[in-house]
Amino acid sequence: MVTFKIYIEGGGDSSAEGGQFRQAWQAFFAKAGLQGRMPAVVRGGGRQQTFDRFCHAVANPRGREVPLLLIDSEDPVAAGATAWQHLRERDGFVRPDSAADDQAFLMVQVMETWFLADRAALGGFFGADFRGSAVPTWTALESVAKANVLGALDSATVGCKRRYAKGRRSFELLCEVEPAVVAQACPHAAALLVRLRGWAVA
Repeated sequence: MVTFKIYIEGGGDSSAEGGQFRQAWQAFFAKAGLQGRMPAVVRGGGRQQTFDRFCHAVANPRGREVPLLLIDSEDPVAAGATAWQHLRERDGFVRPDSAADDQAFLMVQVMETWFLADRAALGGFFGADFRGSAVPTWTALESVAKANVLGALDSATVGCKRRYAKGRRSFELLCEVEPAVVAQACPHAAALLVRLRGWAVA
């Protein structure tokens, strides 16, 4: 049976953060309907480290396990460009010869973009002090620059008891957003879920 192992950028430095990172992504994938065949989640760490871990997995295959890469795009993705084309142009990350085009996916432009897609989840998570008006109603979320995404989250939560920050707060929030809502606003997120669901029903 084919299984997926997904190498995801981020996860912090401590073992506790690593556990929270994996649990949060598993919760997100479970909400997406993948409970029966959950992909194994690997904390990638830094950007280069995540890519290197993925490449090592590709070069050292284990049975029918298929490695996937999930990493922030950091910048806009050119129209029609694949994930590998973007990563090569921006980072010099070259697709390993034995990896397929559908083994790399992007969070465009950062994971926090996915959070902004689900405004209801943001309001529920941060409570009455959440300033929804500080988050513009962007019609094309994936075109919004990283700095603007992070700035909007910071401004919207400045008065909240649980102000947004990377780490534990981002892991908690990932558990709350609805994958279907994220996929509707973020085409690259939708592509990842289509790939995972196709595997799950194969």
